Amino acid sequence: MSIIVFTILLLLGAYCAGLLGSLTGLGGGVIVIPLLTLCFGIDFHYAIGAALVASIATSSGAASAYVKEGMTNIRLGMFLEIATSIGAVLGAAVALWMPTNAIAIIFGVVLLLTIALQFRQKTDYVDVKGSRLAMKLKLFGSYPTKDGKQQKYELTNVTGGFSVMVLAGALSGLLGIGSGALKVLAMDGCMKVPFKVSTTTSNFMIGVTAVTSAVVYLQRGYIEPGIAFPIMIGVLAGAMSGAKLLKRLDVRLLRKIFAVAILLAALNMIYNGIIGKF
Repeated sequence: MSIIVFTILLLLGAYCAGLLGSLTGLGGGVIVIPLLTLCFGIDFHYAIGAALVASIATSSGAASAYVKEGMTNIRLGMFLEIATSIGAVLGAAVALWMPTNAIAIIFGVVLLLTIALQFRQKTDYVDVKGSRLAMKLKLFGSYPTKDGKQQKYELTNVTGGFSVMVLAGALSGLLGIGSGALKVLAMDGCMKVPFKVSTTTSNFMIGVTAVTSAVVYLQRGYIEPGIAFPIMIGVLAGAMSGAKLLKRLDVRLLRKIFAVAILLAALNMIYNGIIGKF
């Protein structure tokens, strides 16, 4: 296969990953890793490096729009980034010496967890009594509603959410994915942050976490421009297309079908990891 054909195939695959990731809310990273490792036979570490670069690009684009709309709690995001950055450095460092078959198994398990979290009940917590620590750190906020008003909210269990964020950052550095599902779980499940705010704040954080992990991979030479650049362009273009289509499509059926595809990819990852194929 020539370099030109290889690059075109990477662009097309990454575009589909970004498009489907945007429509389903799973993010392009969970698709890029199986695409590169299972379809193209690329080493897991190089695949993670490329996925991290793509996460930085897509998160930066989407996060700016959410910040402009006033949905993102910037103060909360920057506070929790301390936890995810610590976890990301630890996860990236562990990934460099961990056997790739073990990384594949962990990746498959995280994919299964991500699918399960996609179908949990989404709640807008409006009657939560905020904790003293959250008040002291000024983490309370508000977000715009459909009628143009501002809905205020408070949050609680800051230490619990912070702890889960360390794990989310570690998985991001270890696997090269945004770990958005775990970030949302930390804010939505532990801290009782309204779902709209937790998802947009998670997106705001993903890029910063990916940058922290990418530095470690860059120093070790695992970010290959010939792989990372077409993946970044393709995923970014696909995510932008998905954002436009999302307003017109009913993606509930698509999410269910895609969940089955991700389930099969997860099982394939776990199986190949167990037999030592990677």
